[in-house]
Amino acid sequence: MMIRSLLCALLLTVAVPADAANLVKTYSYFAIGGRTLEDIEQQLAKHGPQVKSTGSRHPGATQMAFTTRISYASQPGSCRIADAVVTVKVKVILPEWRRPGKADADVRLFWDTLSADIKRHEDRHVEIAQNHGRALEDALKAAYPQKDCDAAKVNAAAITAAELARHDRDQVRFDRVEGANFESRILRLLRYRMERIESGQLRPPA
Repeated sequence: MMIRSLLCALLLTVAVPADAANLVKTYSYFAIGGRTLEDIEQQLAKHGPQVKSTGSRHPGATQMAFTTRISYASQPGSCRIADAVVTVKVKVILPEWRRPGKADADVRLFWDTLSADIKRHEDRHVEIAQNHGRALEDALKAAYPQKDCDAAKVNAAAITAAELARHDRDQVRFDRVEGANFESRILRLLRYRMERIESGQLRPPA
């Protein structure tokens, strides 16, 4: 039950959309302690990043800021997007366990497995955002000319809003799928790591 309750606490990532192809990515870490799974669960609940959309703390998060730089070319009776550059700046926030020397080997193994999966999960959110950033950039460059540049700017805003809405839906869908398979995935990864350790292919957690 402790593993299940811990797994259920580790599901949510936050993606904060605004306007994204070029990627600027940084990592930051928050420290947790504890010797047992219960200790770790409490530490994550106390020190994890707070997600504005839920008001709760979570074991990992990805903050995203999309920016779009657009230039226009006008001629009598029309205006078009001459170029568009979309950049997504992300900050991935991950836990770092300051493991005590007396922590049991099975707790260390569980943490190594869990922390790797948290990072994979957050990095996938970044990939989703970058993919939509590229799609947005392509859509802006392919936009039809408008009667004037004010109309072209309105059209660019509509294209951006539509792509970011698709981005949000894909992020939510990813979390939903990950959440449904989370416990079985972690247990499968644990078994795989244990098999590799027993076969000598992987060193036991230090």
